[in-house]
Amino acid sequence: MNEMEKFLEVCADLESGKIRVAEKVDGEWKVNSWIKEMILTGFRLGKLTDMSAGGMSFIDKDTIPARTFSVEDRVRIVPGGSSVRRGAYLAPSVIMMPPAYVNIGAYVDEGSMIDSHALVGSCAQIGKNVHLAAAAQIGGVLEPVGALPVIIEDNVFIGGNCGVYEGVLVKEGAVLGSGVILNKSTALYDAVNGVYIRPDAYGRLVVPAGAVVVAGSRPVTKGPGAEAGIHIYTPVIVKYRDDRTDASVVLEDLLR
Repeated sequence: MNEMEKFLEVCADLESGKIRVAEKVDGEWKVNSWIKEMILTGFRLGKLTDMSAGGMSFIDKDTIPARTFSVEDRVRIVPGGSSVRRGAYLAPSVIMMPPAYVNIGAYVDEGSMIDSHALVGSCAQIGKNVHLAAAAQIGGVLEPVGALPVIIEDNVFIGGNCGVYEGVLVKEGAVLGSGVILNKSTALYDAVNGVYIRPDAYGRLVVPAGAVVVAGSRPVTKGPGAEAGIHIYTPVIVKYRDDRTDASVVLEDLLR
């Protein structure tokens, strides 16, 4: 089997959910770096080609076109300009509102909603019953191949205009309020326990299970910034999820 045949086989297996870029092994997330390597091979092998459609110009590598779906896939892609790239998996019952985008290597599990103007980046992993609200940006991590991508576990609510980047892990049941931005260098303050959450041994920022996170700030304490009263953006865990928080997101069940 040559490189192109292997690449196409990997893409088909990704699209069917047979394989995925990252998965839990004995309770810990592990990256399948060989899949990332094959995705990069696909970019290398591809040649620029005209993919124009509907009177609009599109130019991309011929190895990585947009995916097509059928009714049998049981994925709702509402008309209006959304796109899913080859090698991405959308499980049955996923809803995608326009316009939204899912990149190669991404995995979106059952019951999840990708709202308008939302992005699921390359290799990002989205769990079951996740809501990505309007304009939420879930970054992808394709390189280095050994790095874990952004992972959103089951039953997470990502508010509008949130951004989650650089391999951040958002654990089950967490809620990110509108406008929360997280990356591996973000200082996340846990106001419930009075501590800052810093990157773990793998260099990842991990949002605890059930955490309710809102945008906040902390004052600069030294130098001219302190004298000027400057504050630095700091997301804050204000509580951990309870019945009232669950009630506030129950609308998602109606949308499904």
